[in-house]
Amino acid sequence: MAVTPFDSGLYRDLFHDTEIGSLFSDSAEIRAMMLVEGALAKVQGQLGIIPELSAAFIERSCREIQVDPTGLTAETGANGIPVPALVKAMRVAMEAPDHAQYLHWGATTQDIMDTALALRLRQILALCEQRLDAVLARMADMAQTHATLPMAGRTWMQVATPTSFGAVVASWGRPLAELRARLETVRAGCLIVSLSGAAGTGAAYGPKAAELRQRLADELRLGNRDASWHSARDGIAGLSAWAAQISASLAKMGEDVLLMSQSGIGELRLGGSGSSSTMPQKQNPVAPSLLSALARNTIGANTTLQSAAIHRQQRDAAAWMAEWMALGQVCMGVGRGLAVADQMLGQMTPDAEAMLANLDDGRGLIYAEALQFALTDRMSRPDAQQAVKELCQSVMADGGNLRDAAVAKWDEPGLAALFSPAAQLGLAPSEARGFAQMIRG
Repeated sequence: MAVTPFDSGLYRDLFHDTEIGSLFSDSAEIRAMMLVEGALAKVQGQLGIIPELSAAFIERSCREIQVDPTGLTAETGANGIPVPALVKAMRVAMEAPDHAQYLHWGATTQDIMDTALALRLRQILALCEQRLDAVLARMADMAQTHATLPMAGRTWMQVATPTSFGAVVASWGRPLAELRARLETVRAGCLIVSLSGAAGTGAAYGPKAAELRQRLADELRLGNRDASWHSARDGIAGLSAWAAQISASLAKMGEDVLLMSQSGIGELRLGGSGSSSTMPQKQNPVAPSLLSALARNTIGANTTLQSAAIHRQQRDAAAWMAEWMALGQVCMGVGRGLAVADQMLGQMTPDAEAMLANLDDGRGLIYAEALQFALTDRMSRPDAQQAVKELCQSVMADGGNLRDAAVAKWDEPGLAALFSPAAQLGLAPSEARGFAQMIRG
């Protein structure tokens, strides 16, 4: 197995996400850094910080020349950062030392790497937005369609009281909708230009430092904090926390789907399930299992990223390197999870007959709470609780049905109306429809 299954050829179709992965490739990182270097030269030329002719040459060269990332390996290993080797390689490739001398003028490695990261994160967040919207749209349709489809609500892994499948779907979707609403805040926190120089002061640019940073932000369509964020990693930590929460919400759905589709329950039918190597009758629930596994890894990587936000002094290589190791896994995990969830929801169908069978096994015990509250018009709540408990024990011991036993005991045929899923769904249908309307609206 590869060090990380995300980059494994064997496990590629299970864990890897092609679109996210392409943005965390060596070539994508190098290309993004070169675009930043070109944009920096352009705005420096506009402000007269470097010769305008050299600026134009550098900008064009940064779009045209090619740099092989593997050629930077040795120097990156020695320096701990790739930009010195990259700048050297770019100057050689430009074949114009008089112009190339102005490349990377006044910037520090972290300015280039962090700004290039922001460019790539912008594309990653756009992909996540599209996928999250698709997942929510599927959930809205499912919640609306099955708003009144009764099923057993379960607490502590035990049948509790009736709910509807639509309400269950809505419970999966509402946290995701809230996280979707936070996306602009996440963007504002991490899609930021970095141009602060060696110690975060921008001293190399003199009185034009602030204007230069703003012009670079405008050129690259990034935000500007008007301050260094070399050691202020709250934006990256915020993105990571958001991704971990998305992953956790998807995993909650995955865990529920696993339980609802297991043998003996059969409330959900999953398309595209996996096969066993020895048991031909099995269809393994791959997608919901993958959602749960991805979330566990993403949450673990998020823990690393939150600790990596602790930077010493003005710049901290150790914390920064820890961020590099974890951020790709967080982005891959949330991106892949959203894609898997969309596919799973598109192939998943509820089995109404199985849901009804699991709701009431013929003894009517799921309606015990409803009976208990109905009896409070003639006795105290504790007495009603005790009376229903004793009646349930009698039904479990001797057989029969709680509905018939209650009607006979209290000689009130009207109690039978309580023993219906439709009568006990409460707010479940309106919650399902409300969620659908919120997403569609």
